[in-house]
Amino acid sequence: MVSLRCKMIVQNALDTLKIEYVEIELGFVETLIKTSEEKRKGLAEILSKSGLQLLDDKKSILVEKIKTVIIEMVHYSDELPTQNYSDYISEKLGYDYTYLANTFSEVKGITIQHFIIIHKIERAKELMLYNEMNLTEISYKLNYSSVAHLSNQFKKITGLSPSFYKQLGQRRKQNLEDI
Repeated sequence: MVSLRCKMIVQNALDTLKIEYVEIELGFVETLIKTSEEKRKGLAEILSKSGLQLLDDKKSILVEKIKTVIIEMVHYSDELPTQNYSDYISEKLGYDYTYLANTFSEVKGITIQHFIIIHKIERAKELMLYNEMNLTEISYKLNYSSVAHLSNQFKKITGLSPSFYKQLGQRRKQNLEDI
């Protein structure tokens, strides 16, 4: 949902500034012609009002592409890839994984692996609260080796056990229904 909103914000900004584009994807825009400095500043200003930012530096752009691949892989694909995430990301972006990992860590201050874990836990939280899947199904869907592995990472990231988190969600849902 967020990615669709972001794309719409970017599209509206480009249309407002009459910047012709070929494609808008989460994390980048391909324009037909080189954009003037004035229009780039205008675009940056419009985007910042919506909490988005225009990136010019190549490392930041690459990091956004890495984040996009991971977010799409974890949140929007029906199944996670069966190959190593490092191979998958490297293949998707056409760069050596070591280069990608070093660039990501330098810019974000965390590893790609940690970023993936954070998003897998966010996805697990969504699945627990909305899809009524049990932990075994969720651990399988998110390619965890076991429910215990998912539970350990969940607790490490959130500070809560998955079952306690699910109970909290059910209580919140019940409280909303009671209103």
